Amino acid sequence: MGGEAGSPAAAGAGGRVKSLGLVFEDERKGCYASGETVAGHVLLEAAGPLALRALRLEAQGRATAAWGPGAGAAAAAPAPAAEVEYLNVRLSLREPPAGAGTLLLQPGRHEFPFSFQLPSEPLVTSFTGKYGSIQYCVRAVLERPKAPDQSVRRELQVISHIDVNTPALLTPVLKTQEKMVGCWCFTSGPVSLSAKIERKGYCNGEAIPIYAEIENCSSRLIVPKAAIFQTQTYLASGRTKTVRHMVANVRGSHIASGSTDTWNGKTLKIPPVTPSILDCCIIRVDYSLAVYIHIPGAKKLMLELPLVIGTIPYNGFGSRNSSIASQFLMDMSWLTLTLPEQPEAPPNYADVVSEEEFARHVPPFPLPVDCEEEACCPVFACIQEFRFQPPPLYSEVDPHPSDIEEAQPVSFIL
Repeated sequence: MGGEAGSPAAAGAGGRVKSLGLVFEDERKGCYASGETVAGHVLLEAAGPLALRALRLEAQGRATAAWGPGAGAAAAAPAPAAEVEYLNVRLSLREPPAGAGTLLLQPGRHEFPFSFQLPSEPLVTSFTGKYGSIQYCVRAVLERPKAPDQSVRRELQVISHIDVNTPALLTPVLKTQEKMVGCWCFTSGPVSLSAKIERKGYCNGEAIPIYAEIENCSSRLIVPKAAIFQTQTYLASGRTKTVRHMVANVRGSHIASGSTDTWNGKTLKIPPVTPSILDCCIIRVDYSLAVYIHIPGAKKLMLELPLVIGTIPYNGFGSRNSSIASQFLMDMSWLTLTLPEQPEAPPNYADVVSEEEFARHVPPFPLPVDCEEEACCPVFACIQEFRFQPPPLYSEVDPHPSDIEEAQPVSFIL
């Protein structure tokens, strides 16, 4: 409800109340959630001097469920009814000074600001159904001497947020079923159906990709369909009342006898509906995706996949990034366990090659002592001499530093 809610001029006490209204601070705000602040003004216009006893604000919220007894029930049986309170706030906006019975307001327009915070405990989403409702409202009440109380009421829309990115709602749902068509000796063959959705949680406006496989081994022409159903359940006085209706549907192509069909992501868009209500003890609103096959002359074959209609949309990109990041951290965690803080020196060749193996490869002929030129020594003898010689000991300091800086600036000409 938008704008100022006015009331007709009050009777009694001279009819001096010209209008009484209630305005929210943010009229564009559609819904409020638990813990949020509701603020606004009560507007009062007096045609003349006005005596009042009190001006108070009331905020209430409750769920109610009730329905009449059935046609066959006894006339004296009470009708099932139940009520649960979720919000009860009372604020005094203006009252007389201590010891004074009334307060006199001058003619003209008066504004009385108000502000209160909704409970931090989760509130149930506003809802109106066939046999019950969950409603929140804010009411301003004007008390005057020798005149009936006058009030103005505004409805407050409340929503209980459901995040579809929770692990439970991101789980795929898959079901398979088969039905034999015909009866007794006139059986024509089975019809099998397998259906899957990628996750359980969706939001208003999203299109649900449906994956299905249909095999028609019967002698009849069948038609696959899909629909979203809303189921309202009311609990009162130990009795249950259920209302179920279709909110969206889609139809597939005919499948002839002996043929198969595959839905590789056939979409069904969710219309604007009330989010799932799962946390109220007397009213529950559930959704399901039904994939079914219409079989002429036989009962239809149906699979129902549970759905949860949430309020916080699926964030596939963010979820994927967090999943990749966590997988990367898990894959790289072994580095912190295996890499030493300081690198170790490589082993010395003298420690690796035993003396017996070294002796077996000593050249069989003596090397010339006074050989001054490489040409006077056999080539094979030189190879054998240096075969098992160890490299220099490991050191991070250059034992032969150069006086010339090795790192020279490099330029590229493109």
